[in-house]
Amino acid sequence: MPGKGRTNGRHLAIVRRAYARQMLASVGVDGNQRLEDALSEIPRERFLGPPPWQLSRGGLYSGLSSDDPVVLYQDVLVALAPERGVNNGSPSLHALWLDRLAPRRGERIVHIGAGTGYYTAILAALVGPEGKVLAVEFDQDLVAKAKANLADLPQVSVLQGDGADWPREPADCIYVNFAVARPAAAWLEQLAPGGRLIFPLGLPPQRSGPRRRTALYGASFLIERRANGLAASWLGPVSFVCAEGMLAGSEVDQVALSAALEKEGAEFVHSLRLGRAAQPQRCWLCGEGWSLSYDELQAEG
Repeated sequence: MPGKGRTNGRHLAIVRRAYARQMLASVGVDGNQRLEDALSEIPRERFLGPPPWQLSRGGLYSGLSSDDPVVLYQDVLVALAPERGVNNGSPSLHALWLDRLAPRRGERIVHIGAGTGYYTAILAALVGPEGKVLAVEFDQDLVAKAKANLADLPQVSVLQGDGADWPREPADCIYVNFAVARPAAAWLEQLAPGGRLIFPLGLPPQRSGPRRRTALYGASFLIERRANGLAASWLGPVSFVCAEGMLAGSEVDQVALSAALEKEGAEFVHSLRLGRAAQPQRCWLCGEGWSLSYDELQAEG
């Protein structure tokens, strides 16, 4: 029996369906029934620990007075590790990204920065039992929670590791959920033909406190492996917890990204180039050995 004031299972299913439709509509996604079903079928509260839950608003945390899971079905960030600024991210943002990532049944997915596994479970629903999802998380506590939360999904494997080192074999989709100064070499090298990569770029602000690792502003991109190179498209601005270590980037990468984020033009990026940029003026971002270029890939043949 539900506790006093708590929504019962039948009504909660209605709330989840409305939540799924609202999140998709809010980012202009129409007609993606598979994603709507996945968002409505996966119980968010299962991945957030017991109440009281905390919401993150502008990097500041406040507790929810209700222990009714219905309050979680809105476009809010819910704390996972508030002392480190780690949250279960914006459902509307992930609705947009997952629509653009377009996982297909049977595909191989790598989820980097999986947290406690909520969006991993949605990815698993999209690829089905014949697909494979590898969830990579660095934080040992979050790994333990993700393993418990995802134990009933045989197509999902969870491991503790540095996201820069994965995947180690070809993947159809790579889904990165923390901000970096540059994409890891493994993400580009292991992206299968026709594969898609989504990752956010961002730099931490120069300050102390739990928000010290959260980018105030950043940019997210979809990369697609084509026969003639890596196509790129801007997905919009983002604010994410930032990577540490190698993926925080060299000083050269950080300076280049900072300069790019201060100017306009990310929406005109069409390709990701490896090596030294032949025409820096044609790049939104010229990093160390890579760039995001305004030029489209040359036609095949």
